Amino acid sequence: MRNAPDIGSNFLGIEGGGTRTVALLADADGRLLNRFETGPANFKLLTEAQFLRRLREVRAAFAGLPQPAAIAIGLAGARGEPEWQNIRAAAAKVWPGVPCHATHDLETALAAAHGSKAKGRRVAPPSNLHSPPLTQVLVLSGTGSCFFARAAEGRTARFGGWGHVLGDKGSGYEIGLRALKACVFYLDRDGKWSRLGQRILRALQLNEPNELIPWAQAAGKADIAALAEEVFEAAVERDTIAKDILIGAASSLAKDAVACARKLAKAGEPVQFVLAGSVLLKQPKFARAVAKQLAERWPGCVVAPLRRESAWGAVVLAEEAQCSKLKVQGWPGASAAPAPNPQSPIPNPHSLPPTEQRHPLSMRLDKLPISEAIELLLSEDAKLPAAIRREAPKIERVISKIVAAFKRGGRLFYVGAGTSGRLGILDASECPPTFRVSPELVQGIIAGGQSAVFRAVEGAEDDRDAGRQAVLFRGIGKRDVVVGIAASGGTPFVHGALAEARRRGAFTVLLCFNPAMTRQRGVAHLVIAPEIGPEVLTGSTRLKSGTATKLILNLFSTLAMVRTGKVISNLMVDLNPSNAKLRDRAVRIVCELTGADYETAKAALVREGWVVTAAWKRLGAPARN
Repeated sequence: MRNAPDIGSNFLGIEGGGTRTVALLADADGRLLNRFETGPANFKLLTEAQFLRRLREVRAAFAGLPQPAAIAIGLAGARGEPEWQNIRAAAAKVWPGVPCHATHDLETALAAAHGSKAKGRRVAPPSNLHSPPLTQVLVLSGTGSCFFARAAEGRTARFGGWGHVLGDKGSGYEIGLRALKACVFYLDRDGKWSRLGQRILRALQLNEPNELIPWAQAAGKADIAALAEEVFEAAVERDTIAKDILIGAASSLAKDAVACARKLAKAGEPVQFVLAGSVLLKQPKFARAVAKQLAERWPGCVVAPLRRESAWGAVVLAEEAQCSKLKVQGWPGASAAPAPNPQSPIPNPHSLPPTEQRHPLSMRLDKLPISEAIELLLSEDAKLPAAIRREAPKIERVISKIVAAFKRGGRLFYVGAGTSGRLGILDASECPPTFRVSPELVQGIIAGGQSAVFRAVEGAEDDRDAGRQAVLFRGIGKRDVVVGIAASGGTPFVHGALAEARRRGAFTVLLCFNPAMTRQRGVAHLVIAPEIGPEVLTGSTRLKSGTATKLILNLFSTLAMVRTGKVISNLMVDLNPSNAKLRDRAVRIVCELTGADYETAKAALVREGWVVTAAWKRLGAPARN
C-alpha cells in the first residue's frame, strides 16, 4: 500500500457495482483474512434499507473475526459528497466508531492499480504501471461503463457514469442491448433469424423471437448485460453481427477514454490507461482491440489491465483512512466524519442564528394546554408582517430587478434547501397557471434535487459545490435574478449557488432571518433579513421562517407579474384555464372587463382557445375598473 505504516490492524474494503458487491478483510501486512461476495450495490438503485442490509450481510459474513480498524466503501452511483455522507452514516450504524472512507468504485479501482500488498510484504506497482508523474485513466467496462482520470498532482476528472439509460457506452449492457436490437432488426428486414439470435434464445430458454418482448419488459440491467457473453462467443464463431457490435463497443470505449484523458493531459504527455471491469478483464481479445485503438488515438500511451481485484483498492483506502486519523490525504472529496467530542463546549446560544436559539416564551410548550399553544403560535405569526414591512425598501428593489430581468429576457431563480427550497419550488410552480408564463421564467432549485421535494436528503444542504453546479447547469447568467433562501443565512448549498451566480453576472439576493448576515460582505448583492426572532419550536424553520418566506416570495412574484402586464385592475388576465374552476373564472374576468354577458364571454373564449386577453380584444370593449 502507498506509504502506509504497519499498524497491526485489520482493514475492510467494500466495493459495490451493478452486478455484485465484494468485501475483503485484510490485516496490516496485506494478508487476506476473508472474502465475501453478495448482490449488486449501485448506490443510486438501492434504498437506504436495502443498503443497510448489504452492509449487515458483510458484517455477518465476517462474524468471529476482529473488528476492522477502518473501512472504505466504494460504490457505483456514489458521485459526490451527499452520497458519501449517506454511506458513512449507514456504515456507522453497522460498525459504530469505525472510521469510514466513502467514495465511488472508480477511486477504489485506481487505488488498486497503484500497488498492493501480498503474502506479508509490500508489492510495488507492476512494471507495466508507470509511477507518477503521469496521468492515469481508468477504463471501466463491466455491467456499465465509466472513465476516471487522476493526474500526478491529484486533479481528477470523470467521463460517463450516467447509467444505462443515458450512457454506459461500450459496456456489457450496451453490448447485450445492441445484440437484441440487431437480431430483431435483421429478422424484420431479411426475414431470417440470425445465429446470434439463436444463441440468445437458447441462453434465455425462450422458444421464438416474440417471447423476447415480455422478457425484455421485465429484464433488469444485469440480465441484459449477461447477454454480452453470448455476443463474445458468437464473435469467436465469426458471426458478422456480433463482430460488428464488438468493433463499435471497442471504438466507443477508446474514444471516451481519450476524451477523459484530455481533461487532464495535453497531447503528447504520458498517459496510462488501466483496463478494468468484467468485460475488459474476462475478454482478452476484446481488451487487445481496445488497447490497439487507444494506442492509435494517444500515441506513446501505456495500456495495462488491472491485475488485482479492484476491491483491494478499498482496502488500500481503508488503511489510509485509519493512518491519517480519519482524514484521507491525496484523494478527492472523501474524509470520514469524526465522531462528536463529548467534551466539546456547548456553543454560546447568543452566537447562534436566531432560528437556532430557544424562544423564552415557549420553554413550557410541551406542558401548555392546546388552547394556549395555539395562541402562542398565532401571536408569533402575527409579528411577521411588521418585521417584513421594515424590509420593504429592499423588497421593492428586488421586485424592480425582477421586472427588469423579465423585460430583457431574463429569469427568476429561487435556491434553497429543505423547507426553503420547497417554498421556492411552490412559488415557481404557481406562476405558469396563474400568469400563463413559461415554466422557464420562474424556477426553483432545491438541494438534493427532485427527491428532496418529498423527503429529506441527508447532507444535501451542506454541499456548497452542488449549489455551484446547479447554477452552472441551469445556464444562469447576467440577465437573471437569483434569490437564495436560507432561514439561518448560512446554508452552504445556497452560498455556493449565490457565489457562482454572482460570478456569472446575475443579480443575487440572500433572503434569511438572521440580521447578522446583513453585515457579511460579498454574500450577495442584497441581503433581506427580517428580524422575526426564534421559533416557538426551537430550530423548526418551517414555522415562522417558512411563513415569512412564503409572504415575501408572494410579493416578489405577484408584483413582478403585475408590473409586466399580467394583471388588469386586480384581475389575472393571463391565467391558464386548465380546469372547470379556472374556466369559470376566465369567463367572469372577460365579463368584468367587457361588460358582456356570461354566454357571450364564454363563446369568445372558446373561439380564442381560452386566452383571456384575446377574448377581451375580440369583444372590442375597453377595460372596466
